[in-house]
Amino acid sequence: MPSLSRVSDTGVCVAAILDHAGGHLRIAAPLGLGKPHGLLNALYRAVNGTPGRSMTLFTALSLTRPSAGKGLQARFLGPFLERHFGAGFEDLDYALAQARNALPANVRVHEFYMQSGALLQSGRAQRDYISQNYTHVARDLVERDINVLVQLVAVRDDGAGMRVSLSSNPDLTLDFLDRLAASGKPRPLCIAVAHPDMPFVSGNAEVSPDYFDMLLEPAVSPPLFAVPRPPVEPAEYALGMHASALVRDGGTLQIGIGALSDAIVRALLLRHEQNKTWRAALQSLDGEGFTRAAMRSWGGSERFVTGLYGASEMVMDGFMYLQRAGVLRRRAYDDLAKERDAAAGIDVGAAGGHYLRGAFLLGSRDLYAWMHRSEAEDPDAIDMCQVSNVNHLYGDHQVLAALQRRDARFFNTCMMATLTGAAVSDGLEDGAVVSGVGGQYNFVAMAHELPGGRSILLLRSTRSKNGKTVSNIRWNYGHETIPRHLRDVFVTEYGMADLRGRSDEECVIAMLGIADARFIDDLAEEARAAGKLAHDFRIPDPWRAHTPDGLRNALRPLRENGLLDPFPFGSDFTEVERRLLPALGWLGARATSLQGRLALAGALVVPGKPVQGEDEAVARMGLDTAKTVADRLQARLLRAALRRV
Repeated sequence: MPSLSRVSDTGVCVAAILDHAGGHLRIAAPLGLGKPHGLLNALYRAVNGTPGRSMTLFTALSLTRPSAGKGLQARFLGPFLERHFGAGFEDLDYALAQARNALPANVRVHEFYMQSGALLQSGRAQRDYISQNYTHVARDLVERDINVLVQLVAVRDDGAGMRVSLSSNPDLTLDFLDRLAASGKPRPLCIAVAHPDMPFVSGNAEVSPDYFDMLLEPAVSPPLFAVPRPPVEPAEYALGMHASALVRDGGTLQIGIGALSDAIVRALLLRHEQNKTWRAALQSLDGEGFTRAAMRSWGGSERFVTGLYGASEMVMDGFMYLQRAGVLRRRAYDDLAKERDAAAGIDVGAAGGHYLRGAFLLGSRDLYAWMHRSEAEDPDAIDMCQVSNVNHLYGDHQVLAALQRRDARFFNTCMMATLTGAAVSDGLEDGAVVSGVGGQYNFVAMAHELPGGRSILLLRSTRSKNGKTVSNIRWNYGHETIPRHLRDVFVTEYGMADLRGRSDEECVIAMLGIADARFIDDLAEEARAAGKLAHDFRIPDPWRAHTPDGLRNALRPLRENGLLDPFPFGSDFTEVERRLLPALGWLGARATSLQGRLALAGALVVPGKPVQGEDEAVARMGLDTAKTVADRLQARLLRAALRRV
């Protein structure tokens, strides 16, 4: 392998890549944070509209800033996005073109996981999507004749010499290059791009500098993508409470990203730090006692004395909060004898053990700084490694991984679920791709293989569609991500349904028990018509309380204790913006139906009495000096919404 070439000029790097590939680029780039935006944009511009050149990119999760939209949404999001991402943030040119169906003919982008919902209207993206398990991507890339690999890295250059870390994304690079070497195929030109804010992670994520052929060290680096923290709604808090009772002290945790994951983490912290309050709230929410029955059988209700071990393809902010609170602290060891002793309860000390293993990293800037500090203070604590060592149990590490991942609870989200236990997570029944399979199937299947392991899929019981409330629990659906033969546990805001080893009728009844009451009768009738539910089955009276009003009553203990803050871990929004969020949500919910628009018209006529902070909110939206008729109407509508929420 040739020695590493170091350059600071992106143009020089682009020229070297084009020369190596003969003008026809077949690029592999990491998912998410690990993409070098500046280099990929320079390559895209060098190919776009240039005869005799082409670019085919294999990647996933091309992160772009949300669109500010139009009207009131643009007035709110425009300033926020500029502040949150930073003036120097660089979006991916190909991703923006892809979203508006404007990719040139000589550029193709194959993704195996899309930013959720962002590319539903992109015909090219939908056609070029590759449906794969995360763990199969490296295998399949070997057959794609990749000639260039690019990756953002962290670099340390001190008296001991230069050190290079794959940082946020050792997930596929390590597996791909290992498989490529075993195949005997030529190695691609490997380009590392240094970024000063990428957290340096040693261990499996650290590679020799000559692992790459060229290191690009640009003089200016755009800000890293930082995920805005989403608000957690009351229904999501309820869902998190049920889920938190299914976790066993001393066990293993996998969680994803978003409001539902934040709700689980908040509930786990409440269980650990305010156990009495947590128990009272769970009892209020769990009227039928199904969650508490599972808690006593295979979950847990106590504080975390032994602590949890994290084994998750994605490392996100929740793990940081759990570690800071002393919940994430059970160490695992890559020495089989030592891990066997630890599993048997023998004290083996903390030396050489890690409490978190992950394959890729994505979250807030606080998370990236925490990773920096963890490396300095406890370099063994976090192991970032290839996805094949996280997402499945095959190969030489199977026995060790099973010991490390004892009492595993793999939490993932889905969009819909059927009464017989199939899950819809990545696409729609017309074939449109919302996101991707990613690692969900891996973790669901692994939960069935691990002693004591459980797969727990989370979903809201309803959603709004074209101004109407519809059920996310269906009798059947024309697309499945997780087949019903892998059914295990589902959780909604109304409780948990344990489907493992149950008959179809038992599954139907359990799922009806966590559905919204407004849809139970129709769902039951569909199941009866299909012969999956006895004709004399009657809906139990307590299930009739599974409504938004019933949920508000059940959440009273949390509300009275001030524990329903929509931003439990801090907010990226200012106080004035937080006041605006529910008002804008109120307006948006009513703009999608005739009845809602009539309510808006009424609000224009009778806006209501002024409330505290109203003037500051209107000023933040730039409507305090409204001059046009349209702006004055928007200001009046906004004031009406603020007064109603």
